[in-house]
This record gives sequence, C-alpha cells and structure tokens, in this order.
Amino acid sequence: MTIASRILAAAIVAGSSLALAGPTLAAGGAEKPPRQTWSFYGPFGTFDKAQLQRGFKVYREVCAACHGLSKLSFRNLSEPGGPGFTEGQVKALAAEYKVKDGPNEQGEMFERPGRPSDRFPKPFPNDEAAKAANNGAVPPDFSVIAKARSYERGFPIYIFDIFTQYQQQGVDYLTALLLGYEPPPPGVKVEDGLHWNRYFPGNKIAMANPLAAVFDDAGKPHDPNFYSDGTPVTKLQVAKDVSAFLMWAAEPKMEERKRTGVKVMLWLVLLAGLLFMLKKRIWSRLDDAPAKAH
Repeated sequence: MTIASRILAAAIVAGSSLALAGPTLAAGGAEKPPRQTWSFYGPFGTFDKAQLQRGFKVYREVCAACHGLSKLSFRNLSEPGGPGFTEGQVKALAAEYKVKDGPNEQGEMFERPGRPSDRFPKPFPNDEAAKAANNGAVPPDFSVIAKARSYERGFPIYIFDIFTQYQQQGVDYLTALLLGYEPPPPGVKVEDGLHWNRYFPGNKIAMANPLAAVFDDAGKPHDPNFYSDGTPVTKLQVAKDVSAFLMWAAEPKMEERKRTGVKVMLWLVLLAGLLFMLKKRIWSRLDDAPAKAH
C-alpha cells in the first residue's frame, strides 16, 4: 500500500469515527435537510447581529414558553460576538423575568426580578410539570440544541466536510425541521398528539408547528411588521433567524475562538518557516564538513 493510500484510508477511518461519535443524527425515513447559507460559515465567518436579534425575538415570542436556555445568562446578550444588545436593554429584559432566590432571613425561597448575571429561568419547575403540559413529552432545552442535532451527510461528503470546515449541520436541520410540517402522505395515519414532519426522524413529531404562531394556514404572517427592522417576514427567514440565534446560544464565543485559531495558524506557519530555515542552515554546515576534512 502506498503512502497516499494509507493517508486516504486513515482519513476515511477518522471521518467515520467522527461521524459515529457526533451529535444525534436524523434518520428513520426522514429527508435530508437542504444546505443553507450562513454568515458564520468557515474560519472567518461571523454572526449577523441583526439576525441574532431577530432570532431572539422569535425564540422569546414563539419558543420560550416550552424550551429553556438554562445555560445562557442574560448578560451574554450584550457581550462581543453576540446580538449586540446594550447593557441597559439587557438589564431591562432581565427584570421582566422572575427568578427564584433565597433563602431569606426566614429561611424561605422567594422570587425576585432577574438580573443580567442570572441565567434564563426554565419554563417549567420540573420534568413532571413539563410532561403534564406537553402530552407526556419533555421539551428539550435549547441551550446547545444547534450543536446536539445533526443529520447524515453521507460518504464521501462528510470527508470533504473535514477540509471545508462545514459545521452547520445542526442549524440546517433546525431550519428544515421548522419548515417540514405538512399533511401526512395518503394512507399514513398520524396518532393524536403527533404531527407529520418530512425532516423529523420517523416523520412523527410531538411538537406542533411553531411557525403557526407567526403565519396563518395560507403562509401569510399574522403581523407583516413582526420584524421592526423591515426584514421581510417569510417562513424561511423566520426559521433561519431563530436557528442562527440558537447556534450562537450553543457557542457564544465562536467569533473569539475563530480569531484565536487564525492567530495560532499564522504563528504555526511562521514557526514552520523559521524551523525550515534553521534546518537548512544546520545541515548545510554538516554537508560542508566532509569536504573540508579532505
């Protein structure tokens, strides 16, 4: 086996291992989500602050009643690389939430207005309450949902993903899931409490169509001015906005990580060049030594 063949075989094995050890994969007859365009794709990609703000609006008005962001703090919304809210906006936003605290001097727990340092409170006090309100299912927390969901890209595409640094399977899947609600095919029975979704594993999902809170049955928005920045209110736009926000929520330091990675790679290239020049200089002396000895 040649060296090139060994390298290719190693890459295939490594890619397969990464695929098996990756996030939860969409399967079970579901269609493959179409690939979307994202501003944060690639080593130099960044989040679109306006899109993150729109996505937060969708999350808060559509998703927050059932899905929490328990690993995210209010202050993260004003940190660099995020939606870009001001500290005053974050303080006012946090105060709209009630956070359990205590115990007080009487040894009792109490509720107080939220602070920027608080995490987003969970929508349900416990899993049993969540099940009772959602037909026996516990809605997943959305803190890292964009990194925890994925789908099969198939061979050899996932091999190329290693080199192209394509890591947007999660947001592609979330976007497709929001757009995948439709009537079931003829002859297919959907049990009570379930809904047909062409991209969900098994196609039967307990979550009702979230976009129904924004659009009517004909696909028209209930409020054409849902976005205050004038962005057109379409299903694809709303789905991509909230998916992008959830991607940021899963990795709020992504832009900082990428900047650090670029600096490290530049230093490694510089170091490699210096080491190469040093090696040439040292070995050139050794090559001259036998000649001088004669």
